[in-house]
Amino acid sequence: MNTPRILFIDAYDSFSNNIVSLLTTTLDAHVEILPIDPPELNPEDSNFAHELKSLLRRYDAVVCGPGPGSPDLPQDVGLMRYIWELEPAHLVPVLGICLGFQSLVVSCGGIVKKLKTGLHGMIREIDHAIEQPSLEEGNIFCGVPPFKATLYHSLHADIGQDSIPSENWVISKWASPTHLPDVVPLAWVYEDRGNYIGRILMGVRDKTKPFWGLQYHPESICTEPTGHRVIKNWFREAMRWNHTTGRITVPSPSTLGAITTLPKSSTHCVEEYMDDDLNGGHSDINGDGGLASFGINYSYGSKTLKLPIHIEVPDVVEILQGDRKDFIILDSASAKANRIGADVRGRYSIIALDVNEALKLEYRTGDRYITARCSAPRGSSQELLETFQLGARQTIWEVLADFWSKRRVAADESSKPFLGGFMGYTTYELGLEGIDVKSHQERYHNRPDLCFVWVTRSIVIDHTKGTLRIQHLSPSGPEGRIWADSVADKLTASPIWSDGLRADFNKRAQLSQLTPPSTPTTFTKAQIQVPDADEYESKVRTCQDYIASGDSYELCLTDQTHIIRPRSPPATASSPLAPQEPGKSPQTSWQLYRSLRSRQPAPFGSYIRLGGATLISSSPERFLEFDAEGLCSMRPMKGTVRKSRAVSSLAQAEAILHVPKEEAENLMIVDLVRHDLHGVCGPGRVHVPKLNIVEEYASVFQMISVVEGKLPEDGRKTGLDVLAASLPPGSMTGAPKKRSCEILHEIEGRQERSLYSGVVGYMDAAGRGDWSVTIRSLFRWDDEKAEAPDQKQELEVWHIGAGGAVTALSTAEGERDEMFTKLKGPLGVFDDEA
Repeated sequence: MNTPRILFIDAYDSFSNNIVSLLTTTLDAHVEILPIDPPELNPEDSNFAHELKSLLRRYDAVVCGPGPGSPDLPQDVGLMRYIWELEPAHLVPVLGICLGFQSLVVSCGGIVKKLKTGLHGMIREIDHAIEQPSLEEGNIFCGVPPFKATLYHSLHADIGQDSIPSENWVISKWASPTHLPDVVPLAWVYEDRGNYIGRILMGVRDKTKPFWGLQYHPESICTEPTGHRVIKNWFREAMRWNHTTGRITVPSPSTLGAITTLPKSSTHCVEEYMDDDLNGGHSDINGDGGLASFGINYSYGSKTLKLPIHIEVPDVVEILQGDRKDFIILDSASAKANRIGADVRGRYSIIALDVNEALKLEYRTGDRYITARCSAPRGSSQELLETFQLGARQTIWEVLADFWSKRRVAADESSKPFLGGFMGYTTYELGLEGIDVKSHQERYHNRPDLCFVWVTRSIVIDHTKGTLRIQHLSPSGPEGRIWADSVADKLTASPIWSDGLRADFNKRAQLSQLTPPSTPTTFTKAQIQVPDADEYESKVRTCQDYIASGDSYELCLTDQTHIIRPRSPPATASSPLAPQEPGKSPQTSWQLYRSLRSRQPAPFGSYIRLGGATLISSSPERFLEFDAEGLCSMRPMKGTVRKSRAVSSLAQAEAILHVPKEEAENLMIVDLVRHDLHGVCGPGRVHVPKLNIVEEYASVFQMISVVEGKLPEDGRKTGLDVLAASLPPGSMTGAPKKRSCEILHEIEGRQERSLYSGVVGYMDAAGRGDWSVTIRSLFRWDDEKAEAPDQKQELEVWHIGAGGAVTALSTAEGERDEMFTKLKGPLGVFDDEA
């Protein structure tokens, strides 16, 4: 028997890949995906009807999927409405889901209205006719035991159900309405609205055509597996209809370029871009000359030391790299914070060494080139710089994947979790480019949206074992060993290494002697501009208007605080990194970092000076982790409670967070993350081992989930594919991701989020990676300056982003309080200045 073929019509929803996976695994079907508005199928073209019929003949059935918007708007449903209008001779069995369901009801004459309150991420019992009518009569719920399903909708189908008296409901709920004789109700949900019980249509069939619809989401992780029998019943009925009517499919491949399958195409397709015409004659970052040859054919080596118990990550950096300009430090500062469980506190910290001399790759959204930078050899202060043009259809991720593949090193247990390779950051705007959201007409700067360094010298601190590993990727073994020995000697010779108390005393005494008295100025205090509370509440209500209209399930609204303060000079040989002086507020970015890590230790903290940016983060949220064997893990985090006298235990936090609003927020992002992973891993290769678990951190409790996927074994995909497919982080956007980002861009005043809502992390030369979401952080750019009142002092501008997920159940006051709660931690480093 031939594998059945299904066409999935994608309305740009962030759960679509989950449905494709469900169809593939449940029905053993081959599923192809077509967007609602493919350029090759334009309804304005004279041959559109013929092309659509020819396309549909290739499939046994069609599924019209969910999506943002309204079934009454042609641009929101696209091809769906033309499928409902097919002539009898060209009909094809169809299942509509959510928006597809609503579009079907509208095509039958029904209307769609707004719910009193949207039901997003809500789990409800489905009322359906288990015994009658029969499956042969079109009841795809026949024989299915009771089950619960997840709802994601603000609009609902009105077929006159509210006009039926309560005493008649039981006998009338399965009957076609008099004014809609072709609509047969199959399932309902009941919602207690206080003074009445809302009747919400959940399933229908068309009496005269092979069309069915489901309002609920069968693919959600919280829809009970029993409900999957409805999908099997639908397809059995679809195939029976094809057989009964003599419909014959023509399973020839489609020529439409817009059609895709799961997993989506890989970022690693170097053979497509070797044509010189595509590269416009420019040099190739993956070629043989100049900077393109950096780091090729290097081998790994390491040397391990026992870490003194009093030595922390900043101490190591100050000993080894105190006079450097560029830094990448991934700091599990909570490792010593007496937390519970290794996953909460973070096990490893990673310090990139000699970043000044390493190769840096920079990319700005919208540009068609990559900039490569590297210090000139032999101690020169000059910088080598080359630009590499992207091919006509090439993306930054394809270039990075090819660059990585030429420098790949075999993994082993002793080199966990990082042996050298890519480290760096991406901005929120890079993620917007990946989902085709136009962010800014004119950006007025040339800051990179991606800055990755190919790190060949680094240190890994294992906080569990208490060890420090000096490691290198080198062209020769002896050269690397000599370098590692010199680093070890410099560490162990440092006074603070051998005697923490004496070294700390001596360091502070030295600072007090060498630091000249500060010169009084007319501007010494930081100016802090926080979001206006009333304006933020107004933005929350605007978000809820969009949610009520069906444009989004959840909108992750954010705002930024700006801090203007005297500019601090970078570290130099004559003015190296130094801790904060007793009794004084932090002066340098390094001191701000030290202050934040002590105030708010986190498992994914970082200090980064790179690409003209300074980023200081105490992020508690791991975004994405993957190993060299292709196992990927994402940890969406939604639901926050700050520790206090009233909430001091895990049990108290669980009682607050395990409520429908918080669990729904997390569930929505879990289903979104599953969609992202299915797009790379393929059907049936994504699982959720943890759902809505509350974890304890130094200053807050957070609700998290864990979603895991496994990359295909053919080796064509890497962690870079997963990273590219998952940006921007769903926990910072909402769902559906594309429409939500477009809405948020307008509500947030078209301002750049920049580093906030981006990611920071690494993918090493063995293919292992770990990325965190840039939240609970502060950042600045070297090229952004403010005007001092007396014009005698140069000022710098720091930014802190904060926000939260707005849903139909949010209150404006609650979201405002959550935003200021999240802001409080990083803003606290400026308390003494304000």
